[in-house]
This record gives sequence, C-alpha cells and structure tokens, in this order.
Amino acid sequence: MDKNAMMQTLARALQEKDGFNGAWLYAEKGEIVSKGAMGFRDPGDTLPITEDTIFQLASVSKTFTGAATLLVVRQGKLSLEDRITKYFPELTAYESVTVRHLLNHTSGIPDYFDDADWFIDLWKKEQRVPGNDEILRFLQETKAKPYFAPGEGLRYSNTGYNLLALLVERLSGVPYEEFLQRNIFEPAGMTATRCCHIRRDGVPFENYAQATVFENGRWVADVDSEEDGDVVAFDGLNGDDYVFTNIFDMLKWDRALREGKVLTLEEQQLTYTPGKLNNGEDAVYDEEDGLGYGLGWAVGREEELGLVVSHSGGMPGVATWFERFIDADRTLVILSNRDYRDVRAYLGYWNGMEAIVRDKEPEPIVSIEDIAVKDPDKSKWESYCGKYEHPEDADFIVDEVFLKDGELHVNAIDDDGDDMTFRLYPLGENEFGRKGGMLKLTFGENCLMFDDFTCKKL
Repeated sequence: MDKNAMMQTLARALQEKDGFNGAWLYAEKGEIVSKGAMGFRDPGDTLPITEDTIFQLASVSKTFTGAATLLVVRQGKLSLEDRITKYFPELTAYESVTVRHLLNHTSGIPDYFDDADWFIDLWKKEQRVPGNDEILRFLQETKAKPYFAPGEGLRYSNTGYNLLALLVERLSGVPYEEFLQRNIFEPAGMTATRCCHIRRDGVPFENYAQATVFENGRWVADVDSEEDGDVVAFDGLNGDDYVFTNIFDMLKWDRALREGKVLTLEEQQLTYTPGKLNNGEDAVYDEEDGLGYGLGWAVGREEELGLVVSHSGGMPGVATWFERFIDADRTLVILSNRDYRDVRAYLGYWNGMEAIVRDKEPEPIVSIEDIAVKDPDKSKWESYCGKYEHPEDADFIVDEVFLKDGELHVNAIDDDGDDMTFRLYPLGENEFGRKGGMLKLTFGENCLMFDDFTCKKL
C-alpha cells in the first residue's frame, strides 16, 4: 500500500472540509515514509506553514519532563519513591505523594486548571506572568483538596508535572529550560527545539506557528481572543507544556530514545511501565483504549504491533500527537496550530492516519455537512424551541433551543461552566448533531435526549 499517497490524500480532504492547518510526519525504522505541511501559521493567512515550522507541543512536552526526572534520578539526587515533602515541606496536604505518583498521575494532586482563576487574577492584578515556582504558592493558597489518596486512582494532573520541573530545576541547580537544552535537546541533535515562554518573553523563532482560534466568525491569535486570551497567565509554567519544535526534531527525539542517547534502554523500560494502584490493579489512563500511563507516556500494547507509547497535547489553538511503536519501530507526529471546527472531519483524519500506520485502508473523511439532511422538513422545529431542564451530574447542559435565520441553534453550558452557542444540523426526522462535537440530540414529546439524559421542556 502507498502510505504516503494515502496520508497526502487524507490531509487534502481535511483541508477541503475543515482547513487542515499543520504538519505531519510518519516514519518506519527511522526512514520518513510521509511528511507534509498545509495551511497558515498566522491568523491572517499570509504566512504558509512549511515542513520546518515550529509548533507548541502542549502536553507532548511531558515526554521530556519524564526523561528529565529520570536523569536527575540517575545522578543520585532523587528517587522515584521519595516523598515530595522531602523537597517541598510546605506541601503538607500531600505528605504521602511520591515522585512516581506525580509521573504516572496517581498523586491525587488537583490540576491547576480546576482553579485557573488564581493564575489569571495574579496576572491581571500584578501585571506579570507567574513563574513555575509559584505552583507551590498556588497549592497553599487555594488549599486544593486531593482528588484521592496517593495511589488510590489515576487522574491527569498538569500540576504534578509543574512540580516535577521544579524538582529538576532545584536539584540540578540550573533553570529547567537550560536543563532540557543541555541534557536532552543537544544530545538528541534537536537543534530547532526550545523550552521557552513565547507569550511572556516574545517569539524566539522566525518560523513559529501562532496558536489560533475561531471567534466571532474569524481566526484570531490565542492571545487576542476574548475567550481564550487568558492563556498568557499560564505561560510561566514548566513541565506540562511550553516545549516548541518541528516534525523533524520529533523524529530525532524518537531516534535518540531508540539509540539510548538520552535514556538507557533500562530507563526506558521503566518509563514505559504503566503505573499500579495501591491494590495492585493497573492504573487505567484511557478506559476506552485500555491504556495505562508510565513516566510521561500513555502506554498500550497491540497484538500485531506490540508496545505502543504516545502522548497528545491540546491548548486553545493547539492540537498535537506523538506516537511511537516500540516493537515495530514506527513513528507518527501530527502538529497543528488551529482549532478544528468540524470534529467529525478531524476525527476522520486522525482515525485515517492511525489506520494507515497499522497497514489498513482509511475510511473517507466525513463532515457534518456531508451527513446532514439536505432538504429537511422544518414543520416541527418551532415546537422544539424553548428552555430545557438541567440534568444533575451532566458535564454538558442544553439550556435553550431557538430558531435563527431558519436554523435551529442551542445555548449550552460546557463542562467548565462556560456558555456556548452552536447550530444544530438535522441528521434525521428528530435527530440533530453539531459541528463542534460528536454529541447527538434527539427531540421527543416535550423533551430532549442526549447521552443518557432525558430533559423535559420547561
């Protein structure tokens, strides 16, 4: 099968349906099979993305944090079983948390995004971006309660990786950004890669892809967004994000690991070992795919291709994916700097790429417009309009349905408590979907059904 032709076709199809904006690279045994770049690196569509364009990695950065932590362990300055209060005695609320707990997300320490206003208020009131060392102050002042006792569960926490970066910095005696540069990027030959703070300090790259979001009918930079401009407040953090690179350097990272240039093969075996809970059961990171989480990597095993490790990344205007097939020696990198407006189309692209990597034919990419009823019967639509009750324990709430320009729209509340409005696309007689998600809504007699909820019309 011609994997390059298939991947090129997928990218063009997404470009036509939802505007693919990014770069990808796929390699087998270190040899590039497919690569490409499409779209623009600025909101005004004047600067084309090239294959060497620099992207923000978001949480894919955690793969470097895990490696940095193990390097400090190798130096004898740290143990995975050390309690973090040995180094941060002020964190008495998390006394039994170990370094290993931080690495595999079993610490129970809350994610700072749960209380993001602390950073935003500090940024706005003091006109400065908080540094990573202030994560300690954040935990003390917010008195954030643990999700659970250490080792009793797995819940993703960016805060844990902020603490790991702070540990690396304090125990090595050099700034975290410099530690990564000296001990990971340079040995790996990653000349285009930096850990830095673009929003706080300025752009150090000539070919940087600006994170871009769609707002009020147009593309805007994340920092100029009314809804997402507060990302500046988090730009002083380390460990969970803020590594910037391109597709070629990510392949170098893959090869450096495989060749033992940064971590030994024994250290990597430890890295790719999923965490365990206190009761001896596997700590499950992704129940749908049965993934565990090691020391900076999601970890899975497939019957045909063996051990697979990966990490995703996401911030406003940023979507990244890095996947390494350890036994089969395959590598997939996808970096993007714009939000995808049609989730079906994007998932079609992503699923298609995953299929090709696994030697399978991809399904065609389908957008919401492709599956929407072309000439729907709108006679009942007015009866669907009105307020609906809010179900308990729902992450997503439909508040009101209304007609606008002859189409049904929804006022809703997302899982962060933020208001949102979107158009409904008819998928059947009384079934509808939305462009920004896979949610399906079905109207009944004075009620609305979605997920497992039935909401009465008020």
